[in-house]
Parts: sequence; structure tokens; C-alpha cells
Amino acid sequence: MVTGFFQSPVCNALLLKSKCILILLLVLLFIPVSPRAASKPHKPILHGQHWIAITGKPLAASAGAQVFARGGNAVDAACAMLAATCTMHDALSWGGETQALVYHPKLKKIIGINALGVAPTGATADFFLKRGMRYPPGEGPLSAVTPGTPGGLMLMLAEYGTMSLEEVLEPAIQMAEGYPMEAGTSEWIETSKESLKMWPYSKAVFLPHLGEPYEAPKPGEIFRQPDLHATLEKLVLAEKRALVRGKSRKESILAANDRFYRGDIAEEFIRGSREQGGLHTAADLANWKALIEEPVSTRYHEVEVFKLTSWVQGPCMLQILNMLEPLDLQAMGLNSSRYIHTLYQVMNLAFADRDFYYGDPYFAPVEPLEVLLSKEYAMNRLRGINPFQNDPFAAPGDPFGFQGKPHPFQRELDRWLRPQRRLQRGDSAAYWDQYHRDFRAGTTTIQAADKNGWIVSITPSGGWLPACIAGNTGIGMSQRMQSFVLLPEDGPYNVLEPGKRPRATLTPTIALKNGEPFLAFGVQGGDTQEQNLVQFLINMMDFGMNVQEASEAPNMTSYQMRASFGEHEFEPGKLTLHKEVPPWVRNELEKMGYRLDFDERTSGPITAIYFDQQHGTFWGGASDHGDDYGIAW
Repeated sequence: MVTGFFQSPVCNALLLKSKCILILLLVLLFIPVSPRAASKPHKPILHGQHWIAITGKPLAASAGAQVFARGGNAVDAACAMLAATCTMHDALSWGGETQALVYHPKLKKIIGINALGVAPTGATADFFLKRGMRYPPGEGPLSAVTPGTPGGLMLMLAEYGTMSLEEVLEPAIQMAEGYPMEAGTSEWIETSKESLKMWPYSKAVFLPHLGEPYEAPKPGEIFRQPDLHATLEKLVLAEKRALVRGKSRKESILAANDRFYRGDIAEEFIRGSREQGGLHTAADLANWKALIEEPVSTRYHEVEVFKLTSWVQGPCMLQILNMLEPLDLQAMGLNSSRYIHTLYQVMNLAFADRDFYYGDPYFAPVEPLEVLLSKEYAMNRLRGINPFQNDPFAAPGDPFGFQGKPHPFQRELDRWLRPQRRLQRGDSAAYWDQYHRDFRAGTTTIQAADKNGWIVSITPSGGWLPACIAGNTGIGMSQRMQSFVLLPEDGPYNVLEPGKRPRATLTPTIALKNGEPFLAFGVQGGDTQEQNLVQFLINMMDFGMNVQEASEAPNMTSYQMRASFGEHEFEPGKLTLHKEVPPWVRNELEKMGYRLDFDERTSGPITAIYFDQQHGTFWGGASDHGDDYGIAW
């Protein structure tokens, strides 16, 4: 009874009252702290004074460092890292999507970059439903939206960088000419080879040893991409020709952008897509453009946290923070059963709102985001938490009813829970493994900052392996179409339409403290991203960890939200914990209705920059989860 009462939001809101204080003193005697949370991190903190570059791959971080060393700013370096990671075809390709936040030091303002592709002309809900699909496919040309990353990179560089496109693309062009294949990517290609063989251009690029036992490029072998090399050279040539005609740096970069989306590169991309069954048209690429946007934000204690808007899941983190702010997380104890249960329930409510209400804000209906992000709505949602048991029926809230208005999708809201779409405990191990992979699909992260105050946080993705390459462009196409739904009952704001953006999982973050930069951070991992980032921020703000400790600290993962990939399943009560969580915490959680599994690494591949306002220096963190790597000076 003490445990359950202590978990209740009512108690947390009244901790200063005598009864709760007495309970707090009793409970504090038994707070478990994960051994990993207090242990020395595996990686050292990066310290820098002039610049810092962190991303998902060492070679890509080196590309950023090269640009910094040549006098580029953080935007230039971030674009070089983005180009390099796309060229490595590990977690993304050039045909994927880019989501970025940029801190402009002169304006003291955070700017959003929307470079998510859109559904092509022929991609309608009926097109897929008539083919017996519940969702668009997860692989191949029919899963591809229009390319977004090239346009996002060139828009950022033109507006906020200082270098030419040629200078920024130089490391990526060298890599396309040939770079030593990494062991992880080699294994991923080999594992994906049966899918890659379905697409002739992918087979030619990724499987140089056809017919041999190991058909992928071997670790250390020079991996060459002549078609992609030629495409990147065409962009540089378009820029050079514009400069010769007397165009400005910005105009010349945009001339390269025009060649990609309206010239011969677009023509070959479309031909290659349609040859393999894709739906792209010339108008789809010509009419698409990257956008500069206003981000959304909330205050969590003394820090203001900024995210992109409802075309990604970023606002979900803000909703979670709004619900957590009135609670005393320190009193619960890090990774205690009380803490885990409370965080899990709060996340369930926020993700249910994400699944139902988030979508492309440039299409009707208009998302009720202002209400969803209000502190008052958060308190209203918080009151619905069950303090004793997991609620497997956690559903979206009613922001319209909260305002005293009728709900425009009441029927869809009433039908929200569909038991047949939950994963059941008896599903095969292979099916669960595939779901687990889908749940964490693709993506990398990029963080960059310089001494002049420029900051960039990017979460690019799309075109991960197995990628279908579009003709002779060397460009792997996005698989983001699968994040749409086809029926309003599955989320009326995210129903597929031509020209519309799917609600993506990608979510860069920048936080300010006292109006000055405090943190830039991100993580890859599909539907786990906001979960990891919330815990990272809590680790620093509520539990006093430094940026590297917070990057490596154990996290919990919920699967109760609807996955953004595959068949969009969900599994109520499923919870992944770090293997070092003690037995008594496990037992308490099982009694609350959780089904647990355990992993050795649960931090997610987090990358982050902490801005030391006292000393004017950078502290860089990169988790020990994968290949994430940073360089600072």
C-alpha cells in the first residue's frame, strides 16, 4: 500500500504535507539504484574550446573535423558529417530524410529544418488497400517518399553555412570513390542480401562477390560507388557553373539543389524508381522543397527544451516532460519500481496522443498541438494514471473536450483499441525479433557546435539497409512511407495522401538555460528515441549526471505505443530493462502487470553536447551503445 500510494501523482504533488513526508522518509530507506548508474562511464567526456563534432560513425566525425580545421562553422561541419553518413549506407542513404535544429547565435534563436520527403502522386490509401495491405510496405520502391536529405543539406548550407557545396561534399566524394568497409556495415549487407538481390541497382553496388559464400564487401575492403560519386560530382559542377555566371554562394548552392530535384539527377532517379515499381513522378520531385520552420518548446524546471513540430514525434517528449515536472523523481529513486512505473505510464499517455493526433501540419485536419503541449492538459492527463498497475488500455486524451469542444474524430477515438493488432505472448521468436528490429529502425545523429555560437542537432534517416537504389544515381531510396496509416481509425492526422509527409520518429533536440545554449542531443532508434532522450535529460537535470554518464546510463524501453514501422503493432506491458536491475525491482514490476526482458545495453546510441556556461567550453558525450564517435578541439 505504501508503494502504490507513493506512486500516485496526488502524493507527489503534496510531498510537503506531513503524511507524504513520513512516507517519503520510510521509502527512501529502500530506494534501489542501478549499479550501472553510479559506475564510471566507459568513454571519456570530450572537452573542446573551439569546436566539437559528434556523430554515429568515426569516419563521419572525421569529415566534420576536416571542415572545422579548414575554417568552417558548425553548419558546414554538420553538413559534411551528414553527407559522409549518407555515403556509408549504414543507417541512412542520400534518398532519406533530414530533420534538424539550428541555433543562430546572432539572432539567439532556434530554427527548424524540415527535410522530410512526401508521398508521391500515385501513393493513395486506396492504392495499397486494394493490394491487400494494411500499411505501405517497409522495403522497396513502394516504401519510398521523395528524397529529402539532399535538399535539407543544401538549404542549411546555403542559409547558415560559410563554405561552398564543393568544400562540404569533398569528404563524401572521396568516400564514394572508395573507403574501407566497416565490419558492422559489411555484416548488415550480408544479412540483407536476399532483399538486395531483388533490386538490380542495389545488387550491383552492395554485392561485389556474387556467387561466393560471403557476397557483401568484406571488412577493410575498399567499397566503391561510382554512380553515387558521379551524382555528387554533378552537384558540385552545377554549383561551379553558377559561380562562373556570377551567382552568389547561396544562389550557386541552390543551383545544385535545382539540378538534383529538377534536372538530370531527378530524371534518372524517377526512371530508376519507376523501372522497379516505384510511383515517383517529375512533379513530385520538382514541387518538393525543404522548409524553414518555427520549433515548439516547453519548460522543464529551469530549462527550455525545443523540438520540431508534429510531422515528427518530437513534441511527444515535451508532453512527457510536462507531465513529469510536477513529480518528485528524485524521491522515487532512479530506476526504482516507482520511478519506472511512473515514467512508463506517463510515456504511454504521451505516445497514445502521438499515435492519434500527430501528422503533417501542412495538411488538414489541423493538429491540436497547442493544447497537447499545455501544462494544464498535462495535469489533466496525469490524473488518469493508475498508481498500482500498468494500464494496458492507455488511450489518447481528448484535447477538444478539454476545451469544451466536440471531438471531430469521436468515432475513431472510440474505436482506437484494436486487440487483434497487439502482439501476443505466443507469437514466434522470429516474429518478435522482426518487430524489435522494426521498432528501432535506421537513423543516426549529428551534433556540432563552434566557438562563435552556432549549434546544429540533426537526426537524419531513411534509405537504411536493405536500400533500393534508384537507377544509376547511386541513391538509396527512403522507406518512410510505411510510417503512414491507411485508415482514419489508426490515426486520422497521419492518413496517407499524395504530397503529404508521414509522421516520422526523427527527433533532434536543443535546450536553453537562462536563454543560452545548455544541451544539444539526439539518439537513433525509431520509436525508442523520445524514451531515451527523456531519460537522458532526467539523468542530467534530476540526478546530477554529467553528459557522458547520462549518455551511458541504463534506460527502460516501453513497447506499448504503436510502432511506426512494419504492421504498427504494440505490446502492452512489455518492458526492457538493464540486466543489472535488482530482483526486488523486477518482482515489484511483475506484480504491477509488466512482462520484462533484459539487455546489457539499454542506453540507446545517444550523442550530446553540454555547453559549460561558466567556462565557455563544450562537453561532448557519446554512448557506448554503438559506433558513435566525436572529435573536439
